[in-house]
Amino acid sequence: MAWTPDQPMVSLKDVYKAFDDLEVIKGISMDVKKGEVICIIGPSGSGKSTLIRCINALHPINKGSILVEGQEVNDPKLDKLELRKKVGMVFQQYNLFPHKTALENVKMAPIHVLKKDKQEAEQRAYALIKKVRLEGKEDSYPGELSGGQQQRVAIARSLAMDPDVMLFDEVTAALDPETVKEVLVTIKELAEDGMTCLLVTHEMGFARELADHIYFTDEGRIVEHGPPSTFFEDAKDPRTQAFLSQIL
Repeated sequence: MAWTPDQPMVSLKDVYKAFDDLEVIKGISMDVKKGEVICIIGPSGSGKSTLIRCINALHPINKGSILVEGQEVNDPKLDKLELRKKVGMVFQQYNLFPHKTALENVKMAPIHVLKKDKQEAEQRAYALIKKVRLEGKEDSYPGELSGGQQQRVAIARSLAMDPDVMLFDEVTAALDPETVKEVLVTIKELAEDGMTCLLVTHEMGFARELADHIYFTDEGRIVEHGPPSTFFEDAKDPRTQAFLSQIL
């Protein structure tokens, strides 16, 4: 069956994941439609980062199903490279190549993985660096950039693969408060362009403003979820209320 855009772009059904004896995800289900922005929040160690890494096949799941555009991520025959062309991921650590310039970092994968024409890849890299507001920094090395600038290069690098879905794993956690905003503005613009985004984040103001739907996880389960308007104003579960009272 071919996937069509009216179906969820990402669909998790009863997903379980353990590392040895430690069960980190305990039966999580969620659907993400094309163009939606989903924020996953919750205390440290509640399984949030593991969950989005499972969507990108960085961690195999023990049980359940994860479909990305109708493709079963849990399929042993899965072509991970094909999956990762569709699903971009940006981590807390920028993972840039330190000996490559910003421009080189952005254009490498399209040339080596997608086999794009070098000139075409370079033009696209320039456009993406402009998109993340780093014009003039094309020839800078990561060590010459602030954390927020490096993170925006990492976002541009992920976008260079033309993904259909972007996963963000606490991408602002290691940044200074003043550089957090420039990264969030970049993500906001992507979302406004219609990119499907899943974010694990501690930035509640951002989640409230931008998310279509918020999931609160605790101890590997989804405790509560809903649109920001009801989630923040009218949380039902005592665990959600306690979490929100600590951070809001």
